[in-house]
Amino acid sequence: MEASSFTLKPSSSCLFLCLLTFLTLLASFAAAETHYHEFVVEAKPVKRLCRTHTIITVNGQFPGPNLEVRNGDSLAIKVTNRAKYNVTIHWHGVRQLRNPWADGPEYITQCPIQPGATYTYRFTIQDQEGTLWWHAHSQWLRATVYGALIIYPRLGSPYPFSMPKKEFPLLLGEWWDRNPLDVQRLAQFTGGAPNASDAYTINGQPGDLYRCSKQETVRIPVESGETILLRIINSALNQELFFAIANHRLTVVSADAAYTKPFTTRLIMIGPGQTTDVLLTADQPPAHYYAAARVYQTAQNAPFDNTTTTAILEYKSAAACDSKKGKFSAPVLPSLPAFNDTATATAYNVQIKSPSRVQIPTQIDDNLFFIVGLGLINCTVPNSPRCQGPNNTRFTASMNNVSFVFPRTTSLMQAYYNGIPGVFTTDFPPVPPVQFDYTGNVSRGLWTPSRGTKLYKLKYGSSVQIVLQDTSIVTTEDHPMHLHGYHFYVVGSGFGNFNPRTDPAKFNLIDPPQRNTIGTNPGGWVAIRFVADNPGVWLMHCHLDAHLVLGFAMAFLVENGNGPLQSVIPPPADLPRC
Repeated sequence: MEASSFTLKPSSSCLFLCLLTFLTLLASFAAAETHYHEFVVEAKPVKRLCRTHTIITVNGQFPGPNLEVRNGDSLAIKVTNRAKYNVTIHWHGVRQLRNPWADGPEYITQCPIQPGATYTYRFTIQDQEGTLWWHAHSQWLRATVYGALIIYPRLGSPYPFSMPKKEFPLLLGEWWDRNPLDVQRLAQFTGGAPNASDAYTINGQPGDLYRCSKQETVRIPVESGETILLRIINSALNQELFFAIANHRLTVVSADAAYTKPFTTRLIMIGPGQTTDVLLTADQPPAHYYAAARVYQTAQNAPFDNTTTTAILEYKSAAACDSKKGKFSAPVLPSLPAFNDTATATAYNVQIKSPSRVQIPTQIDDNLFFIVGLGLINCTVPNSPRCQGPNNTRFTASMNNVSFVFPRTTSLMQAYYNGIPGVFTTDFPPVPPVQFDYTGNVSRGLWTPSRGTKLYKLKYGSSVQIVLQDTSIVTTEDHPMHLHGYHFYVVGSGFGNFNPRTDPAKFNLIDPPQRNTIGTNPGGWVAIRFVADNPGVWLMHCHLDAHLVLGFAMAFLVENGNGPLQSVIPPPADLPRC
């Protein structure tokens, strides 16, 4: 049989458009770079709050180094562990398409990097730009092991707002006057709540309002009239925070590396794991103004750090005037809400929306309802040192009454990829095993969850809706929930128990915000949607690390689709072994 002699002859306009498309793609790829970095995880002495402490750092820095890349760039980051603890690094918010091996949570996608060992994380930024961050994802090492990951647009692609004169990353953190891992271990031994932190920090510095900190307070220099971009990251281990700058308004333009419909506000509320980009115009009389962060705390009767961390927005003309006078004029402190001001936090969050209409899954394949929160384990031995929770109990935490157990002999992803049996099951319940009044007076018999390593299986390409319902077991609380490997749309939220008959009618299916971390309303719920287009094993957990170690997590197993472009890539040769 002879081949057909039919020949398609494209028009000159088609040839021009094809050539233009090809050249555009070629220019895009040519502009992309591969960034090579070395991270050395090591102990280093630092002085804070009048004392010298030995903490775990990356490259001797606290916070660790900022990574600056462009959309489309690839990264190869060799991590050498010179500390005495196992460690992994998580690239928070990076989608890691088909590449869970670079995601980083210990015993989920990899075994940890043991002391003396190395592992190179290799991944590419694909269609993401804005502010993300990286941090340790092993025990409480995240308290000091973290840094910014800034993704600029591709060359030739502008911001969707006026170009700022300068940019400043501001990493909000928490500081303990002792080894954070000792704080974690003590809480795990006693079963009680962990000790609250001793200070909050901005870029590693507590600021003027703490002892022995004034000389190192972070300064943000500005010229009168200029507009700057602040990339704000909540790196705190266990606390949501209010943030404001005295006498200045902030224009929110991005959250979790997704552009937003710009809106102006006097303050932001930001949960652990979240990022917020804001524009600030230096339009006030030249002076010094405090940037300040203080806790937003929703759990009832829980210990928390009620201090305030500060940096200084410093007009250069005011600084020059002070230099001539030989004295420093006192900065103005912003007014921040009360620690339990849920109304203000809620009013802020509802303003965050996508800049235009987005494509939301409307036909849902997996409709999931997860109840989340703390629980208690009853103890039979009275006055036991290991039962220091309320009324001779131990704290625990769960999702759908399952308290997550991390493997210890291999990672979930390695077990799945290599077909190792007995490491996990795929029977995580899609709805609570027992239905009850989740935000009412819950029977004590429902306070203790079961324990297990249970995953929920999703078919590639399925449309997923998850309603995350807070409970009043122990206490209602705003839990910042983070989903690895995905961004999702926040389509609705409310207080009280979610009503599946009436609440979906109020969902925002036009311009909901896109996030990777979202809080559950205290005593309420939040609904998210996404398409399961990233195969692998992906952790979902509360980003309050005090809750994560109690079992506040689950994982999705997203199956491969059709062909290599819908399948997990093979693991790297240097993947750590347990």
